[in-house]
Amino acid sequence: MNKFFSVEQTSNNCKARAGRLSTAHGEIETPIFMPVGTQGTVKAVTHRSLREDINAPIILGNTYHLYLRPGTDILEKAGGLHKFMNWDRALLTDSGGFQIFSLSDLRKLKYDGVEFRSHLDGSKHMFTPESVINIQRKIGSDIMMPLDECTPYPCDFIYAKKSMEMTSRWAVLNKEAFENSTPLYGHRQVLFGIVQGSVYPELREKSASDLMNIDFDGYSIGGLAVGEPAEKMYEIINFTTDILPLEKPRYLMGVGKPENILEAISRGVDMFDCVMPTRNARNAYLFTWNGVLSMRNAKHKEDFSSIDENCGCYTCQNFSRAYLRHLFVAQEILALELASIHNLRFYLELVREARKRIIDGSFYEWKEIIINKLSKKQTNEKE
Repeated sequence: MNKFFSVEQTSNNCKARAGRLSTAHGEIETPIFMPVGTQGTVKAVTHRSLREDINAPIILGNTYHLYLRPGTDILEKAGGLHKFMNWDRALLTDSGGFQIFSLSDLRKLKYDGVEFRSHLDGSKHMFTPESVINIQRKIGSDIMMPLDECTPYPCDFIYAKKSMEMTSRWAVLNKEAFENSTPLYGHRQVLFGIVQGSVYPELREKSASDLMNIDFDGYSIGGLAVGEPAEKMYEIINFTTDILPLEKPRYLMGVGKPENILEAISRGVDMFDCVMPTRNARNAYLFTWNGVLSMRNAKHKEDFSSIDENCGCYTCQNFSRAYLRHLFVAQEILALELASIHNLRFYLELVREARKRIIDGSFYEWKEIIINKLSKKQTNEKE
């Protein structure tokens, strides 16, 4: 069996590293950004664009949403999510824990799991560490996430400690369920652990230690980008990656802005996901190498230049800022697709360029230049 992850190069002046993930559905060079395909689709983007224009080697699905619809019976009959959605590249599924805990008064924590009501029809359901593994076996994702609790921000130390201990307890049950079950569709699946502990270093250390004792295939950093200051987030990321094993991949969940990703790469993170590029695209905000553009801004009305002259995506190669602004003003659906293609291509190119810079030794200086550009332009573009 091929080794799941290998580190190929590390930076000389920070913790950035270039690596490689080996899955049954392809090799993935890291750092990597993973487009979010919550319900078996990346919003407003066709699979053809994901493959040919954006060239995403891996996307995400969501266990909670896929469990509710189309349902695991349908997915199992289809032969798993890969076949159901006709996606021949890698898939990662989160556990749905974040979505469940976002339900607030519609869920109830229990010792062995969480009881919740569907946001669709109010029906009652129960997720346990064991059932979440079973669901992801039926989904057939390449990378699976365990059931955990994502704490809100702010939360006090006592609450964060209790939550972290519960996540650690569930992690044992997740790993046991994983080891006592087998893939349904003949390809290898791996399981990550999720480090929790809010903004408290001692809790993060204990969580990481608990998970490393269980020994997962990779480690996620959860519970960040939930409202805490950026500097606090970077502090916790840096502290946590100092503890996690060098030979395992690190995945920062739900982050974030381009500058957040670059700062996290410099602190030793390998994998990222976030709804930001597609959500911002649907709201007419486009990321470029010179910052963010608001495509509803009147200054683009007669601007026939491309969105970003440094971008080779389908949108930038074929359409002008004026045309894209017209589509948004006219509320044409095509605007959502073209903007989403561009933003996802930008995010993938960002991490690909970061990888090149890590390998040639120029990452840290390049990162500082790019972040300064992004910050300056974002200030100027506000309407």
